[in-house]
Amino acid sequence: MKEQKRKEVSVCLAGMGQAVARRELSFGTERRYRLAPGETLLDLAVCAAEEALENAETKIEEIDCIVCGMATPLQAIPCNGALIHERMAKGLDIPAMDINSTCTSFLSALDVMSCMIEIGRYEKVLIVSGDTASAALNPGQTESYELFSDAAAACVLSRGDGTGRILYSCQKTWSEGAHDTEIRGGGGLLPAFSMDVNNREDYYFDMKGSKILKLCAKKLPDFVSQCLEEAGVDRKEIRLVIPHQASRALDLIMPRLGFPKGTYMNRVSEWGNMISASVPYALCQAVREGTVQRGDLLLLLGTAAGLTANFMLLVY
Repeated sequence: MKEQKRKEVSVCLAGMGQAVARRELSFGTERRYRLAPGETLLDLAVCAAEEALENAETKIEEIDCIVCGMATPLQAIPCNGALIHERMAKGLDIPAMDINSTCTSFLSALDVMSCMIEIGRYEKVLIVSGDTASAALNPGQTESYELFSDAAAACVLSRGDGTGRILYSCQKTWSEGAHDTEIRGGGGLLPAFSMDVNNREDYYFDMKGSKILKLCAKKLPDFVSQCLEEAGVDRKEIRLVIPHQASRALDLIMPRLGFPKGTYMNRVSEWGNMISASVPYALCQAVREGTVQRGDLLLLLGTAAGLTANFMLLVY
């Protein structure tokens, strides 16, 4: 490896967990998962978090901070972290917060909290990601309606034990894509109380797939090459690329980034786009299947509404 331009951060993914909604749907040969009656995103998030704690052999009392990296608000207020805290850590004074960059929220949270661990603010952080895309999908927009699944994933991030570390991370946003993936209603610009029969579609998820793909094809190749150059890492050194399971176009875009089939995970047909849970869910699955071992160099790569892109080189 070449000399690093950015300082490494010594952290360890001490344990991971995952949970998927119970209702299974089929669209042709593809499977999707949506919340069953009586099931909530909070249930999935807590389930994934409890599994992560168990796999890390850590009790909730040992956690210094609870961070939700999610796109979906459980309520308008308080933050998602406070609601997970209520279910898992009520009576404790562990700080709780949200970090939201939509689909790459887990990567953003991992990046920010690894720095907090590095400077000594925290020793162990519980990061929870997950979303309920089904809550706002438009049945009339087949492209998106048949793409998403409801799921959650979590990890316990701790100070490095000599193996795990983040070699390099970078995030960029190109806001010319800000309105290619959006839900216009429900926030401050178009409040929930403003919904009527004439603007109902503003409260559905809206995706312009072809425009997103063109912008990704324009921006991502140089972004990935620049990151690899700054990190001093060759593509051949990477054990596995774990990209955001964004769409069926994954096999088109990844070779353009210099990653041929077999070098990256593609499970879109099996579970679709899980929004913020996509990358951690796939990573957790790779660990379970034995595809990823301690000491492996991984590339976690994601795109999100905005258009935002995250690149992280992680020694698992």
